[in-house]
Amino acid sequence: METGVNYDGFIKAIRQSGLTIYDPIETNDSECWIPTSILEELLNFELVGTPLENLPLRTRSKVVKQRICRALGYPIPQTFKKTQPRFPSQNFDTYVQKSNNLQIWNEQVSPSRRYVIIQIGAQEVITAVRVIEGDTLAQLDSSGTLTKKYQARMILGDIDEELFSPVDTEFLRTFIDPDFHKEMDAAPNNLPRNRQLLPIEHIFERLRTLVGETLPAVGYVQERRRSELLHRLVCQQLGYSDFSDDGRFPDITHQLIELKLQTSLTIDLGLNCPDNKEAIQRLHIEGHGIRPCDVRYALFFGDMDDKDVHLTHFTLITGEKFFERFPKMLGNVMNQKIQIPLPNSFFEFQSKRIPN
Repeated sequence: METGVNYDGFIKAIRQSGLTIYDPIETNDSECWIPTSILEELLNFELVGTPLENLPLRTRSKVVKQRICRALGYPIPQTFKKTQPRFPSQNFDTYVQKSNNLQIWNEQVSPSRRYVIIQIGAQEVITAVRVIEGDTLAQLDSSGTLTKKYQARMILGDIDEELFSPVDTEFLRTFIDPDFHKEMDAAPNNLPRNRQLLPIEHIFERLRTLVGETLPAVGYVQERRRSELLHRLVCQQLGYSDFSDDGRFPDITHQLIELKLQTSLTIDLGLNCPDNKEAIQRLHIEGHGIRPCDVRYALFFGDMDDKDVHLTHFTLITGEKFFERFPKMLGNVMNQKIQIPLPNSFFEFQSKRIPN
């Protein structure tokens, strides 16, 4: 295969490994784990142009899975198990789409999973493939059914400033420099760097001074605006020269900090369960996947006064310990079917597929 990326290296390694699609691979396995962008290019190269005309839905799905196995170097199983995800080895599910209405049955979108979405054109031929992480896919949901899967109850402590987790997770401590005190030379939404993560106790000392601050009412979308103001203040306290926010988890990716501004006692946690130990595909340090349990959660509680919010309490805690401090609430959203309208531009990307 002659392309700008060495796909053959991954395919050869998978074939020689003897792995099946049901054998999980660590994300730091540089030989067999295929990064998302390369997986997308590879599947476009191998699948685009595949005819699927006159095939029943189940047969069509089976043919696509067989073609994917062949493309990635895996043996084709006699029958495909109903696992979640369907391809545990590379941690992805497959969806074959004739329309822009993506339907996911009997489960929520997983932020740690990848989704291979395959477009079929008018001539019943595969025309494009997108590979997208679950947390990015969830942002396309306009109904709101995906945004409050996990919730917890805020309990205010006896002290205004609380460091509930005195140390980071054992995994994260490997990448932390306790003597790192420099001003941040990266954007807040950049990936974290080895030896440039502040210890959780240093983050606490920088952010505890925000208790007593007031977030004024500005504009019509008050809640969103106040959250942005808090985000800006936190970035300043951490030493960033500028503010940036891409709307993804965690809010300050560079320091693995998720911010919560609370004016009520219900904490909405979205798709990412704080104590989850599954790696988030797009978050890594030197190839090692970062889990929600490694993220530092900074919770600010404020009293409202004429729509201004006065910050009165601050708690810093790791995802690993989150539910030890804030009880998980029952009754999480779980629909039998989730429908996500894909934008018209979803498949409009610059494919690097080279024609046969």
